[in-house]
Amino acid sequence: MFYYVILPLALLVIAYKFIFSYRTQRFNLPPSPPHSLPIIGHHRLIKPPVHRLFHGLAKTLGPIFYLRLADRYCRLGTRRAVVISSSALARECFTGHNDVVVSNRPRFLTSKYIAYNYTTIATTPYGDHWRNLRKICSLEIVSSKRLANFLHIRKEEIHRMLTRLSRDALISKEVELESLFYDLTFNNIVRMVTGKIYYGEDASDKAEADTFKKLIAYITSTSGARHPGEYLPFLKIFGRSFEKKVKAVGEAMDAILQRLLDECRGNKDGNTMVNHLLSLQQQDPEYYSEVIIKGLMLGIMFAASETSAVTIEWAMASLLNHPELLEKLKLEIDEKIGQDRLIEETDIPNLPYLQNVVSETLRLYPAAPLLVPRLTVEDIKIGGYDVPRETMVMVNAWSIHRDPELWTEPERFNPDRFNGGGEGEKDDVRMLVTFGSGRRMCPGAGLANKIVTLALGSLIQCFDWGRVNGKKIDMTEGPEMAMRKVVPLRAMCQLRPVMNKLLTESKV
Repeated sequence: MFYYVILPLALLVIAYKFIFSYRTQRFNLPPSPPHSLPIIGHHRLIKPPVHRLFHGLAKTLGPIFYLRLADRYCRLGTRRAVVISSSALARECFTGHNDVVVSNRPRFLTSKYIAYNYTTIATTPYGDHWRNLRKICSLEIVSSKRLANFLHIRKEEIHRMLTRLSRDALISKEVELESLFYDLTFNNIVRMVTGKIYYGEDASDKAEADTFKKLIAYITSTSGARHPGEYLPFLKIFGRSFEKKVKAVGEAMDAILQRLLDECRGNKDGNTMVNHLLSLQQQDPEYYSEVIIKGLMLGIMFAASETSAVTIEWAMASLLNHPELLEKLKLEIDEKIGQDRLIEETDIPNLPYLQNVVSETLRLYPAAPLLVPRLTVEDIKIGGYDVPRETMVMVNAWSIHRDPELWTEPERFNPDRFNGGGEGEKDDVRMLVTFGSGRRMCPGAGLANKIVTLALGSLIQCFDWGRVNGKKIDMTEGPEMAMRKVVPLRAMCQLRPVMNKLLTESKV
């Protein structure tokens, strides 16, 4: 009986090795880690945080390397993947004809069950549907005109955050900041999209808000190239637990989005992104279906909310660990803005050091350390190596942002690096790939920058800050797709003398 089991397995392994060897001999593939196993490929190597793992492999294998990952969507059980860890190779991917070739998306369970069967702007295959969605986003949702219409929301939510923080600081000088930043960004995005206030004194549905936040957190912790359930085909045999969970999350998210959509439909005088999309639906009901509108809602709320909150938290943590830089930023704001009014978005171009602090935060702590994976639609060459059709391309932004050939003292938090950095020189801000690059660059980058920069400037203008018990802030990052701090940020906070006056005059 033993031989009846072992012999077929041995033959299967031999056949698999032969087929794989034949397929790979046709290509000059990038270097690869040793000991790829049948069925699971290199998957045994994948351990969080993945961006650090890939950074270490790049030091050994070079700026481009090749992996085989088990994949439920591939006929032979594995998918080719290349990981890119250099700015030059990333530019090679995202310019010219190559940018078209690598503009597809790999299929994941989260994209199927949560992103409406691969129809959202972030998950849909490259083609006419994606171009239409991109056009809608650029012209109808996150255009300069549309964002200007929502300026009052961003100001009101900043004031709401400052008021809450003032009250917390009066009760106890030690304040917790993670939830504060999440509430700020969620309120900002949800109000722009639907008009609904989720957090604060005017909150309309706290239970729905908490459910929505938990769903977003689950999605960011399991999406795409990070969860073994997306790759290992044999997991489907053992209960399909991951697939069932993802499907349930998708149904719960759809229920919330449908309720929000129905509420906007009932408020015909609303001036929200959804109301605008509903007016377009009346003009072209066949294209602007419920699914398309909900997909656009999901895309903007998912992309801009958690990533913005994470970035504000990393920026504050970095400044607290460098009090001399925090003082320099405070001095710039006091000199340029004064203490008779709150900072405005129109002030930001006149605050170069504030912009540099945000850029340096995005460099060292990109909200998405691995860019959203792409998929090649034909054979191409990258860095002189063959990259076959249907290869997943992963760009390690975290690694690129720590490349000593691009950045002076790359591990050091130094906003002043961006004072120079001309084209072709070190410390060029244009080398940042935080929001991606090329055709599938994140369309919400402008909105995220507005929220982050105004929030950070307001926090520094209105409060004095210090570390709890003088201890250094723990800067360990978590494994999620949106790179959160493992230890939520807490700090000592004291109102500056001008704070009460500003808030009273603002009638918050």
